Amino acid sequence: MTAGYDLAVVGAGICGLAHALIAARRGRRVIVIDRDLAANGASIRNFGFITVTGQERGRSWAHARRSRDIWAEIAPEAGIPVVQRGLLVLGRRPETMAVLEAFRQDEMGAACTLLGREALSSWPGLRGDAMLGALYSPHEVRVESHEAIPRLARWLQDRHGVTFLRGASVFSVAPPRLETSRGTIHADAAIVCPGDDFHTLFPDRIRPHGLTRCKLQMMRLAPGGVDAAQPAIMSDLGVGRYRGYHHLPGHAALMARLEAEQPAHLAAGIHLIAVRAADGSQIVGDSHVYADQPNPFTDERVDKLILSEHAAVHRTTPPVISRWTGTYASGPETMLMERISDSTRLVIVSSGTGASTSFGIAEETLADLWG
Repeated sequence: MTAGYDLAVVGAGICGLAHALIAARRGRRVIVIDRDLAANGASIRNFGFITVTGQERGRSWAHARRSRDIWAEIAPEAGIPVVQRGLLVLGRRPETMAVLEAFRQDEMGAACTLLGREALSSWPGLRGDAMLGALYSPHEVRVESHEAIPRLARWLQDRHGVTFLRGASVFSVAPPRLETSRGTIHADAAIVCPGDDFHTLFPDRIRPHGLTRCKLQMMRLAPGGVDAAQPAIMSDLGVGRYRGYHHLPGHAALMARLEAEQPAHLAAGIHLIAVRAADGSQIVGDSHVYADQPNPFTDERVDKLILSEHAAVHRTTPPVISRWTGTYASGPETMLMERISDSTRLVIVSSGTGASTSFGIAEETLADLWG
């Protein structure tokens, strides 16, 4: 196959689609190449939760704020419903509330609100009497990722003229030529977004970054028990885990208490995110197990730990109706953008924040590539 493009994007997950959008907005001719016939990886196996609050301060937080704004712009145009808005970070421990109070005073918490226990009665599905309070953030939006990613791709094709070549493996990237299992693609530049495939393209450039793969477990609960107006939920474990809280006073004390009271949850990398779908069902997760080659199996013990954290903050935990695993790239940096050549960039989101940060990352990458 031979064609001429300004940019070839390798990978049709959210990171690749974000780069395709930003390039198309610049008026460039774009092709997206992916080995799968349809979206099947981490980009559709997550919460669809565009998270700003709790992102690591600095570059990642800036990427998240910009990405949230772009999601808000394109979702109506692409026919992607925003099914939930806002975030409640619940605190059952005084140490958690101390960190949330410090966050509220930080620049990243400027638009957030601290709520007392009595205010939680607004959401009857929550065990407000078991909480000391919460932090409310207005920044977050949520989409159904398994629907949003295909709709975003179709809109890029129909509205922006982006070409998609699916079912094609890419063997080499050296613009103006990319060699694929479907023939040669001619493009002046390339962005490679390989997700957690560290071995096919540019493995020697990926290896020094110390990446591994993270496996998570997630579930969908049957409809019921959650008010339609309830924001997305996180709990004390999320305050312990998210990098945007780590620099705050009191965080070490919170971690010490969590290690004493919930060591099994920490060992499995569990923190609670619970989001509501339009049909009243909930997506609940997740866990974090790191390995170069994670096994594909769920661990019932881990699912029970996740559900126990859900039950600690909700009055009702409906039955599980589906379960799945996902994997993504993980490393010491939240993302990497490697300059392979003047015309090629390698981009990997290495913190599980692709939905939350990819549009901001794409703007930075293409500014570096094209000015």
